[in-house]
Order: sequence, then C-alpha cells, then structure tokens
Amino acid sequence: MIAERGETGLVLMGGGARAAYQVGVLDALRQILDEGGWPARLNPYAIVCGTSAGAVNAAVIAAGCDDPGRTVRSMVALWSALHANDVYRTDTLGAMGNAAHWLGALTMGWLVRSRPRSLFDNAPLADLLRRLVEPRRIAERLDQGHLRALAVTASSYTSGQHVTYFQSRLPIAPWSRMQRVACAASISIDHLLASSAIPFVFPAVSLALDGRREFFGDGSMRQLAPISPAIHLGADRIVVVGAGHLEAGTPRSPHTGSQYLYPSLAQVAGHSLASLFLDGLVSDIERLTRINETLRLIPAGQRGHTALRPIDVLAITPSRRLDAMAAGLSGALPRPIRTILRMTGATERRSAGLLSYLLFEPVYLERLIALGRADTHARRADVLAFFGLESSTA
Repeated sequence: MIAERGETGLVLMGGGARAAYQVGVLDALRQILDEGGWPARLNPYAIVCGTSAGAVNAAVIAAGCDDPGRTVRSMVALWSALHANDVYRTDTLGAMGNAAHWLGALTMGWLVRSRPRSLFDNAPLADLLRRLVEPRRIAERLDQGHLRALAVTASSYTSGQHVTYFQSRLPIAPWSRMQRVACAASISIDHLLASSAIPFVFPAVSLALDGRREFFGDGSMRQLAPISPAIHLGADRIVVVGAGHLEAGTPRSPHTGSQYLYPSLAQVAGHSLASLFLDGLVSDIERLTRINETLRLIPAGQRGHTALRPIDVLAITPSRRLDAMAAGLSGALPRPIRTILRMTGATERRSAGLLSYLLFEPVYLERLIALGRADTHARRADVLAFFGLESSTA
C-alpha cells in the first residue's frame, strides 16, 4: 500500500562522468520500489530537476517517465557502454588541435586571431543528445499527466545570473531571487548542452533570456540553492542524488605525502570543480534541515502564517571519494587525451579530481554505477519509508 504523500521531486546534481553514480542510484531505487509494491508504470517523480550532467539524466528521465523502469534500464545500458569519444573529440586532430589552440592563445594571444572556445570539443555530446532526447516526448509526458515539471539550470557568462529554465504542465509564475532567476521554456538540446558545459572544459552555449541571447555555461556555477527549483515547482518531498562524497569537517587527502608537493594545475582545477558541484548542495541540505526543525517548533495552527513549509528530503551521495576511484585509470582514455591531461598533472594520483569528471570510460563508469546501487540498497529502509511503503515489507 502506498501512503498518500505530496508531490515528489527528483534533483540530480552535476559532475561530468561522475553522473554515472546517479544512474546506479536510480536503478536501485527502481528495484526497491518494485519489491515494495510500487506500480510498475507509475512515475515516482512528478518534478524532475537537473544541473550539468544531471540535467542530461533529468531530461532522459522526464522523456521516458511513462515507463520509468524501462527508461532507467536503458540509462544503465547507455552509461555502462559510454566512451570518452561519445562526449568529446578524442582524435589527434580534434583533441590536440583544440588544446594547442587554447595553449597558443594563453601564451601568444597576439598571434592567435580566433579565440579558443574550450579545452575540449564536445560536438559528439551534441550528436549523442540529439539521438537520446526527443524534446517533443517531454511535452507529451507533461500533456499526458505523467510529469508535472522539468527544470534544468545554467549560468550566464553574459549577465552573471544563475537561471533555471522550466517546462511545466500547468502555468507556474517565474521566480526571482538574489542572483538567480527562473523562466518558462521548452527544454531543448541547447539547454542541456549549456547546463553541462563545464567551465573552460566545454564551450559556452547561446540561450534566450528575456528576449535577448546570452552565453551560458555549467549550471553548477553560482548555484547557491540547488534544491530550490524543485520546491518552487511544487515538490513537498525531494530525492536528491549527489555526485560527490560529502564529509563532515575538512576531508584529508588520501595520498600520503601529497601535502608537501606544490599543487598541479589539475589539482587546482579539481578542487575548483568540487566547490562548484558539492558546496551548494551541502549548504542547501543544512538550510532545509534548519527550516524543518524550526517549523516543528511552531504549533500546527500557526504554521499557516508563514510561507515556509516542511520539505522531506532523501539525499543519497557517494560513500567513497570518486576522485580516489578514478586515480590510476587514465590509461583507459585515448592517447591524445592522456597527453593533454598529463600536461596538467591530471594523471597523477593526487590530482585525480579533474580526471574523475572527464573519465567517460566503462572501467570507471561501471564502478560508479555499482557504488550507486550499493549506497542506495544500504538505505533501503529509508527509501521505503520515504515513499510510504513500510507496510509492504511487513
């Protein structure tokens, strides 16, 4: 028996190749719900929100939410067989040429007539998304009532604003907060490319905003409240899937002696990306927890005088450091990419943070999927309670 609950949202965070972890979590959630008696064709997530690579997964989930089990199984198959050349150019001309252009602009900008767009060319990702996501199917799922809303976020290099683009079944008023706004849009491939454009690594994408065009990059930049869009779109209960290990206090490097070595370019880049993809989520979960605790202190009859409402959150994040899992696996990448990463120091174990975002190879992705499954099954009781399925296990 399924208990009556409010609208459930799904929030998928960013992280490049790390987003394979999300697929393992979604697969385990599907298995737990099936075993708990959840109807096979009933979409568990009325509201789906994604950022960066999580936006890609969110769009796939939304487009296939009329048959969620089949959709998740297809995502597992896709991510398990994904290679770097499915996401960015790895051939010598495409990879080394792009990197040389970038390096040349940095060292001899006065001789380089055209500005480099990014370190890597993600044209293969655009082709993959066109085959993988059909925007019309998202609109159909909304019209059919399988889905309430889909949202993806991106960050404008032009204006500095953090923007949530959302597509909903019923009209929803756009919202505006400090340095972040939301606007209604028909989610397209360009929105997904913009949201997943890791700064410096992938090129910015032009999107429409308030009647003008602006250039956008990864939605994790300046993302102060990653759970907020799901709440604005009507979710009362939210499953949040991260793509990085959350540790209390200050985590120590797993590489003995590395603290005595000057940080490589890749180490600095990896640290910067971690701050983009992890810090906002930690702060938002802590903020929601404090609000929920405060609301519990207010008598039920007086809660109607505040616009705040309690939000039930189930957060599932990696139990292991994903950079440590990527360390030593750079040999799986094509030689041109290894050469570029070696120049930045990304092939060193102490600098595997950057590698963990770019290692789109089965040897790494399958381990992330397996970890996602294991972490979720370890939370089986929490999952059943969250979806109101406790009685089905009696």
